[in-house]
Amino acid sequence: MEIGEVTKKITEAVGVDSGLNKTLKFDFGDVGKIYIDGVSKPNSVSNDDKAADCTIKLSWDDFLNMAQGKLDPTMAFMQGKLKVEGDMSIAMKLQPILSKLR
Repeated sequence: MEIGEVTKKITEAVGVDSGLNKTLKFDFGDVGKIYIDGVSKPNSVSNDDKAADCTIKLSWDDFLNMAQGKLDPTMAFMQGKLKVEGDMSIAMKLQPILSKLR
């Protein structure tokens, strides 16, 4: 799956109100970024590399496994596969969005 496809699915999952009320960025290194603006009304999703309240860094493959339910986010964090910079409480609100990607 390509980053554009995933960005589209996240856009659909976020809808007009993600419930995040903050900004969040997934950083997949060379593969790219997915930026969720949970502040704007309606919320928006892009591949922009902007500053965010919370940045989650992980490999593309680990993200895809997490989105498919094959990798538990807590275990990924504990194993160092997933790193969170900034407000971790925002990352904790992602489960409803990720569950819509399956």
